[in-house]
Amino acid sequence: MPDREIINVAELHGDGISAELSESVHTVAATLPLNVQFHPGDLTLESRRSDPDSCYDNAVAAINKHRIAMKYPTVTEVESPNKVLRERCNFSVIHRPVATLPGVETRHQGNLDVHIIRIAVGGTYEDAGRRIGDDVAVSIRVIERRPAREAALYGFRLAERLGCDVISSSKYTIQRATDGFFEEIVRGVSKEFDDVGHTSELFDALLYKMLKKPEDYRVVVTPNEYGDFLSDMACGMVGSIGLGASANYSFDDKGDVALAMFDPAGGTAPDIARQGICNPAAALLAFSMLLTHCGFRGLGTLVDEAVRGCIADGDSTGDLGGSLNTAQFTEAVCKRVHAG
Repeated sequence: MPDREIINVAELHGDGISAELSESVHTVAATLPLNVQFHPGDLTLESRRSDPDSCYDNAVAAINKHRIAMKYPTVTEVESPNKVLRERCNFSVIHRPVATLPGVETRHQGNLDVHIIRIAVGGTYEDAGRRIGDDVAVSIRVIERRPAREAALYGFRLAERLGCDVISSSKYTIQRATDGFFEEIVRGVSKEFDDVGHTSELFDALLYKMLKKPEDYRVVVTPNEYGDFLSDMACGMVGSIGLGASANYSFDDKGDVALAMFDPAGGTAPDIARQGICNPAAALLAFSMLLTHCGFRGLGTLVDEAVRGCIADGDSTGDLGGSLNTAQFTEAVCKRVHAG
């Protein structure tokens, strides 16, 4: 029997349910016709309190060495580990796919299947702001050409593969300098893609229209904070932020992905940590994105469909109305992967 192809993955451990999510990912990875080698890194709060420089240095070195990473939820105390890694690895784009899952109760009747492409830097998140006297506070809003172009280029390439249009969204009629600059950059990129349509929508209108008719949206490109807001709203529309997975990308000078980090969107859930009842679905969906990024699109789709199929059939964890614990849900996913 030929040796299985090897994938080397930097694995960045965090807090709360992190260890349980990692165990679930390892279990599913072991069922695949691949040799997935996980190289652990420590980003736990305890280690960051003790020696933050070494924690981040080691994590960044592992990401640069293997060029692919899985990251699990981390507590934000003094700083956000996600923000630190984005800055040090030049992660400029976040890709959050959000799709309606049969079997998950929602308060929304539409069918959502959207890819949110968010500039990971700048916007109003670039500057914490400052107080001026007792009655005024100000902050700087930043839009930079390179990350905006990288987000737009990634979005158009994705839309080209999906056979759909791109919608860029901001408040360009109000934030004329910054958001207007963002829209100008996106329009410039659109000229490189003759077969992909492009329209701009004001962000507040987009929120309303997506709630009314979500089927109209497939690829949306936004500045930083707008993408943050939209991602959480979209997860709310499909019933749970615990179903959200993300990819963070940095790019070379040609606009190709240089480094990639994948993570579940949810938090550390300390109230249920070490009880074996957390929902690993988002971590497994993030792992499926990793597989697709590595060129194993069929296996990525297989894992993605196995997770969604389990949930659709009611084989889910308690947070989604099911009765399975973490290990039982993971095993149910593994059985579907085997069957596929």
